[in-house]
Amino acid sequence: MSQTPAESTGGGADPSRRAAADRDAAPQFVLPLVVRIERDAPPPRTDALETAARAVLTLLSDERATAEDGEWTEAVRDWQDARIRKVVRRARGAEWRRAGTLPGITVTGAAAEVRVFPPIPLDGWPKDLARLQVSGTELDDPAPPPPPEPTHPVLWMNPGVAMSAGKAMAQAGHGAQLAWWELSPAGRLSWRAAGFPLAARTPTAAAWTGLLGAGLPVVRDAGFTEIAPGSCTVIADHPALRRAQGSPGGSPRPRGQARPETRSGTERRRPV
Repeated sequence: MSQTPAESTGGGADPSRRAAADRDAAPQFVLPLVVRIERDAPPPRTDALETAARAVLTLLSDERATAEDGEWTEAVRDWQDARIRKVVRRARGAEWRRAGTLPGITVTGAAAEVRVFPPIPLDGWPKDLARLQVSGTELDDPAPPPPPEPTHPVLWMNPGVAMSAGKAMAQAGHGAQLAWWELSPAGRLSWRAAGFPLAARTPTAAAWTGLLGAGLPVVRDAGFTEIAPGSCTVIADHPALRRAQGSPGGSPRPRGQARPETRSGTERRRPV
């Protein structure tokens, strides 16, 4: 399971750049995501990662989360004032149907279904979500995913960090959120209008090293679950961010001009 901070649709302001001490001192909230995993028809892993990322973007751009008087606006602001924690749980059958009755948004991929809910206090899980399992989100791809579309944003997953599918889904959501923060208002509107096309892929080790020097948003995990503190998990490679760097053809900027990296939070698993 995993978590991280975000902002609504105003351009440019990245709340993750607030001092870490200030974020940790704020009340902590979490963004719940539930992935549907039926016993006889689990979704492919890559499809689940991409659908989770699009679910996060869909919530961030929803008027209920962006309008001044939106019913989710205050919760989203409070969540973004702390670490942008995300937790992925799994559901099937009646569990999935009960989750669907709670306020939220269901996003579908090629086969995956993910429902995202407005942020809640860290210890304030609704009963029908609290009873869902975090473990057991081990998913596989039946075949290697195809190369991403050249014009689509790509969430590059660190090839040197092993993560469960649930953890990777949360990290993909972090990466998509960091890209959202970095975009201009026009860039956000364009991405939303297109239906948030994106891909989640794992590069070679050499390609990952090159991407780290590209000046693109990088997710660093706090290390509370599964992986070591400070691990870089995702690089958000959006074409508009490459163009914004001012290099011809969207080439990466030199290392010395890289954007600040963003450290994500990760929720502690408590004994039950």
